[in-house]
Amino acid sequence: MAAFSELVVRYQDMVYSLALKLMKNSMDAEEVAQDTFVKAYQKLDSYQSKSKFSTWLYSITYNGCISELRKRRITFASIEDQKMSDEDERNIYDYFSANKKEDQDRYLTLALGQLPEDDQVLLTLYYYENQSMDEISAITDLTVSNVKIKIHRARKKVYSILQETLKEEIYNLL
Repeated sequence: MAAFSELVVRYQDMVYSLALKLMKNSMDAEEVAQDTFVKAYQKLDSYQSKSKFSTWLYSITYNGCISELRKRRITFASIEDQKMSDEDERNIYDYFSANKKEDQDRYLTLALGQLPEDDQVLLTLYYYENQSMDEISAITDLTVSNVKIKIHRARKKVYSILQETLKEEIYNLL
């Protein structure tokens, strides 16, 4: 029990932040986080050291959030894939490089908030939580190549959202 308490203390912020990204509500995120640790404790004997403990815990959190969201039958609107050239990506990068970090965070948070939850989770795990493609694959039960494709498409959606949000600024850049 004491050892598991140590694990809860160590990973509670990580589990809560992932749940909050998906659930978009602190009360729901707290509930999912609690459920995650209960499930982890109950299934501790099934943990295999094939992946990091944090990856296993992320997987439980992710699946708990997805299950809860499915119960609510939230419908997701998809954004059509946009053609994005390397030059467009460089222009966006140059634009954000010139702006303050706070503006970048604000715009990216706004864009991420407009994505479907699955896309938000993948981008969050990869860019904010620094999880590898293999770890994300283990968490989401997707193949590594599917994770790569979904992250690429999610980045294109973020680009499209940013392009719409920052229309004037981008057109001034181009």
